[in-house]
Amino acid sequence: MPYFSVIIPVYNRPAEVEDLLRSLAEQTSKDFEVFLVEDGSTVPCDAVASRYNDCLDLHYHYKDNEGRSIARNYGIERANGEYFIFFDSDCVIPPQYFEILKGELEKEYVDCFGGPDAASDDFSDVQKAINFSMTSFLTTGGIRGGKVQLEKFVPRSFNMGYSRKVWEKVGGFREMFSEDIDMSTRVRQAGFTTRLIRDAYVYHKRRVDLKKFARQTYVFGMSRITLKLLYPDSLKLVHCLPAVFVLGCLALILLAIFWRWWAILPLVFYVVLLWVSALIKTKSIKIACIAVVSSFIQLGAYGFGFIKAFVWKILLGHGRDINEEIAMRQGK
Repeated sequence: MPYFSVIIPVYNRPAEVEDLLRSLAEQTSKDFEVFLVEDGSTVPCDAVASRYNDCLDLHYHYKDNEGRSIARNYGIERANGEYFIFFDSDCVIPPQYFEILKGELEKEYVDCFGGPDAASDDFSDVQKAINFSMTSFLTTGGIRGGKVQLEKFVPRSFNMGYSRKVWEKVGGFREMFSEDIDMSTRVRQAGFTTRLIRDAYVYHKRRVDLKKFARQTYVFGMSRITLKLLYPDSLKLVHCLPAVFVLGCLALILLAIFWRWWAILPLVFYVVLLWVSALIKTKSIKIACIAVVSSFIQLGAYGFGFIKAFVWKILLGHGRDINEEIAMRQGK
């Protein structure tokens, strides 16, 4: 019986699944099974999965499209492991991942864990720039697994796991945006321990272009208000900073136009700081330039989504039935 059950929801991403399964086949520790749950894809990855049946304990399932959370729960219900591990389909797993993870859990067992994400050398320049944006303290406050954090660590679904005991008491993911934060919050509220395992990192491809990245971060901003309605104490200062950034940029630009040109200097200083930080981390002038753009897209899209949802759901009162809305998505 495998100790780990890997659950991967997938929708129309056969090329990414190929890279992910190849990386799982190259693991130095094989004490895991893989459940690949195809969530109603029109471009399925069954042919890709079949190529790995001989080198992985792989279980492929195709189901109607209901959402990634329901797909994860579908996999959990069929899994045999004592520990459920969740990856996104756009991840690549370093060869020592499960060897490191099992060693860490044997030294200090926890009921729920999460690990960081990183950029692989073979990622595109845009992917590396987006990775900088999503992990830099200058843009996120380190809340995605960085070394310095302004928020207590919260496991994310691109690289997280929890025990069968958690599943039996807390249940699975709910079909909503930021479902991983919701899940992690319920795990913590149920009294289970959570830990960041820094060495159990994955390579996360994220979005491959800036337009898709903008849409993704816009949804993140809106979902933060949903989480605030579900868990009133969950909203922290760091979550509000992108909205402050949007309003601050607008104020500085207006001041520079209608008052004094040098009012824009704080924004210029921030651009330079971003560029230098990205250059030091990526060692590429081109990626550093793209990283400045992706950082502004991230903060701007997140901030705008946050402000829009705050006005609509809180100020105008349209978020009062949030639990009923989530239950409807779950089909309950």
